Amino acid sequence: MSSSVERALRALAGGSPILVYDADGREEETDLVIPSEFITPIFVKSMRKEAGGLICSTLPFQVASKLGLPLLEEALARLEPHYPLFGDLVSGPLPYDTRSAFSISVNHRKAYTGITDRDRALTISALAGVCGEVMEATVEWARRLFTSEFRSPGHVPILIAENPLLEGRRGHTELATALTIMAGVLPTATLCEMMGDQGGALPRVEAKKYARDRNLVFIEGQEVLEAWGKWSGSWQQESLISSI
Repeated sequence: MSSSVERALRALAGGSPILVYDADGREEETDLVIPSEFITPIFVKSMRKEAGGLICSTLPFQVASKLGLPLLEEALARLEPHYPLFGDLVSGPLPYDTRSAFSISVNHRKAYTGITDRDRALTISALAGVCGEVMEATVEWARRLFTSEFRSPGHVPILIAENPLLEGRRGHTELATALTIMAGVLPTATLCEMMGDQGGALPRVEAKKYARDRNLVFIEGQEVLEAWGKWSGSWQQESLISSI
């Protein structure tokens, strides 16, 4: 595991944000990433003012599956018989990947408009809490908990990580989810694309400077892939040995 990944994992475990660049030839974007359990209104403010992209929160596939949360494009496709427009909207590949990670968007039921820094922090914090509880819950109890906490549509888009993790899709959703798992925190991250002053994604060299100026860790997707391969292989081996 590279020293930068080790520093990133320590930062995440301590509740500090990091910067993650996906890959050349993909989105070529850097996201500001923090474990959802550590989100605060101050972090939401930093993301919207200093990053500037869309603030989203990830869920691992296992949690989304237990809750019955679909990918948004799958849900829209199933509604095509009632709303023919949806079939055309979800057709065709993305220019950088095979599919989108977007699911539904939510607000916490105690939020007001849902868009303020305080409201979004409330929603994201609750999502992290539910994520932790759902992993050990029955399907019926998990779904009842989720619907008691959230309403949809809302102002926090949920991203669902692909399963198996990082074996197919290798976007920020999967990279951030893998990092939270390796860091030993709840497996949900909140992330936001870093935007440049010219209207496009913040160039990687400028994202690195942003990280240096603020003493934040900057890592690239390939580093995460290599670390995850070693970590997940060791974890599977230890699990097998412990079961003998």
